[in-house]
Amino acid sequence: MNNNTKSVCEELTYKYIFDSYSKTLFNFIYYKGGDTQQAEDIVQDAFIKLWDNCSSIIYEKAKSYLFTVARNLFLNQVAHQKIVLQHQSHSSNDRTNETPQFLLEEKEFMVKLKKVIADLPEKQREVFLLSRIDKKKYSEISELLDITVKAVEKRMSQALVILRDKLGDI
Repeated sequence: MNNNTKSVCEELTYKYIFDSYSKTLFNFIYYKGGDTQQAEDIVQDAFIKLWDNCSSIIYEKAKSYLFTVARNLFLNQVAHQKIVLQHQSHSSNDRTNETPQFLLEEKEFMVKLKKVIADLPEKQREVFLLSRIDKKKYSEISELLDITVKAVEKRMSQALVILRDKLGDI
């Protein structure tokens, strides 16, 4: 397969790359920071950089380039974003037929679950969310994060142990 003849600057190739990686890239950043707007902005910025530099990026490296750019953009925002996340509250205007007690317990559990997941070490959190939310296979996670399948298995195992310890009393 000779994809190096594909130019990232060609509109159809660029669109294919966008369609193939934008959702995973969004989730990758969202799982790191927990902020949908930040993830959307970083994905947009990463694809703009890809387009701006399309003539110097070979097709096979486009995915790696996008994830590297997105990771770097995220890291540049981490300190500020942590402060924002600490003061951010999630409110829901959804109407349900559940009892107020059930809704309160559900909300408390979701807050605790999000906090436990957010407090996981970054590498474990990434693997856990890519597996459980994105339904990625370990081999896909391995390729995405550029680590071995064994490393993915170990990080997932560690994440599950922490989750069981922290949520076991619920």
